[in-house]
Amino acid sequence: MAKNKTTKTEQSVDDFIKGVESETTRDDSRRLIEMMTQLTGEKSYMYGPSIVGFGNYHYKYASGHEGDAPLAGFSPRKTAITIYVAPDFPEKETLVEKLGRCKVSVSCIYVKKLDDIDEGVLKKMITGSMKYVRKMYPS
Repeated sequence: MAKNKTTKTEQSVDDFIKGVESETTRDDSRRLIEMMTQLTGEKSYMYGPSIVGFGNYHYKYASGHEGDAPLAGFSPRKTAITIYVAPDFPEKETLVEKLGRCKVSVSCIYVKKLDDIDEGVLKKMITGSMKYVRKMYPS
């Protein structure tokens, strides 16, 4: 079985955020860190070279592939901030419709800046995603 390439690291989250080019994205990243710390009750850590993670869960798929992943997380990329959520938690589609200006893929929400979205709705999405993940992969 192949080993996961992306794992928790000892890299400093503060140093990583300081290295983000855009001041708006740095500020938004700090807001997300505050929000996700509050919602998860966990401190931030680096997951791989570019994902800020909170909490942890262990997953195992029917295929036998397993690993660990952050319960909540985001990555401040050049073109957008990527916020990671569970792919199919209840109410996801309804909440996405209320979120605001964003793009969505299976497990990612892409936002240019937090001011483009409703942070209350984002909090509901993160909470719903975490609840779903905890139910699917109890520790």
